[in-house]
Amino acid sequence: MEEQFDYAKAIARLEEIAAKVENPETKLDDIDSLVGESKQLLKACREYLRSVREKIDSIDKD
Repeated sequence: MEEQFDYAKAIARLEEIAAKVENPETKLDDIDSLVGESKQLLKACREYLRSVREKIDSIDKD
């Protein structure tokens, strides 16, 4: 069974990443991997929001 996407958890992780990137003690190599993770999370969030919007639109059409 496919795991359901947790939008709130993804947003919380993006906030954690932002804090780490803003921290001057974070190493450049770590920032690079954090930016990569944030891109994946943003993509997943957009896809999730798009699917929710489509579900809402289909309800509105009924």
